Amino acid sequence: MALVEQRSVDALSPLVPIRHGRMSLSPFAFYRGTAALMAADLARLPVTGLRAQLCGDAHLTNFGGYASPDRRLVFDVNDFDETLPGPWEWDVKRLAASFVLAGAQIGLSPGEQNRMARRSVGAYRSAMREFAETNTLDTWYARLEVDKYVKGLPEEVRTRARRLTRSALDHNSLQALGKLAVEIDGEYRIRSDPPVLVPLRELDLGRSTEDVETIVATVLATYRKSLAPNRRVLLDRLHPVDVALKVVGVGSVGTRCWIVLLEGRDRDDPVFLQVKEAGRSVLEDHLPRSPYRHPGRRVVEGQQLMQASRDIFLGWTTGPEGRAYYVRQLRDGKVSVNSSRVTAAGMRVYAELCGQTLARAHARSGDAVAIAAYLGSGDAFDRAVAEFAEAYAQQAVDDHTRFMEAIDAGRLSAAMD
Repeated sequence: MALVEQRSVDALSPLVPIRHGRMSLSPFAFYRGTAALMAADLARLPVTGLRAQLCGDAHLTNFGGYASPDRRLVFDVNDFDETLPGPWEWDVKRLAASFVLAGAQIGLSPGEQNRMARRSVGAYRSAMREFAETNTLDTWYARLEVDKYVKGLPEEVRTRARRLTRSALDHNSLQALGKLAVEIDGEYRIRSDPPVLVPLRELDLGRSTEDVETIVATVLATYRKSLAPNRRVLLDRLHPVDVALKVVGVGSVGTRCWIVLLEGRDRDDPVFLQVKEAGRSVLEDHLPRSPYRHPGRRVVEGQQLMQASRDIFLGWTTGPEGRAYYVRQLRDGKVSVNSSRVTAAGMRVYAELCGQTLARAHARSGDAVAIAAYLGSGDAFDRAVAEFAEAYAQQAVDDHTRFMEAIDAGRLSAAMD
């Protein structure tokens, strides 16, 4: 409970009850919001001594599809708030335990939950073995294109997967404009939906309008410096129109996360950027600190190292009061699994997909040959991690019970948004 409370110390206090409310929904929701708790537990366990760039929060909903710069839908790790170099097996364990918890959430039997965890780890092991035998450049260029992957899926999940992929590329800034903006005096402005979406014009910042505009311009100018020169040319063709505070995720609720509406050619040429606060990784309490003093750069560099295709707007900046942020597109073909609605057949496919993807992400920075040699060709590692995952999932269930007791006792406040 002390670790849970610690995560709220520097958060926006009105949003903390919403984070607790989202975490209260299920043991899996609680697990999603407690990367710091698992990091503290993993730090007490033996490690292999082999390192890679870690996601740091590799549960199954932190994977998903998005549009690459060449407009292909690819599947990859998509959350890097906690990224840091560390023991590669920490990511594998967090992924496996997430499949046990998500399996329980959709009503799978304990045996099926164990098989889901084994499937994710087995896919990781098999893929790492392939990367150990792959040329270095081929490993670096490897990516999972969703269209090609879907063709090989079992018929029972292929139709649903194709429907999702067709709709994914429609998740763009124009679609976001329809959901997030309203027309005011002939101009688009971000709509108001407190507390999850609050335009800057409605926030009491204790500053004049001119001061706020200067701050926004300064933040964007600092962000511009983090981009490659060709990306700066692109950014210079856009101008900011509106800014809002937006609640995102589960564990991220309470961090300062802004969305910026920019326009290019005209009002029907929008781009939404997300400017999200970056702090110390929860792994830095247990591992050597990041070599990057700016936490936003830590996130960006980790993402560039792990992802096969990266957002062209990815960068970092510093905001008021010296707070660090990283910047990315808010919506660009992004699609993710709904863990509470996926079928057992879909979960089996998704477990393999996440395991393969995590192996590729680790192989880019870690020693694929050494990791593959440690894993071996048998399934001993799969079974061992699945057993760990079952035990840790039960720990998460117990912790969720204590969390709910703290809410009932008034120690923690919780609200549903």
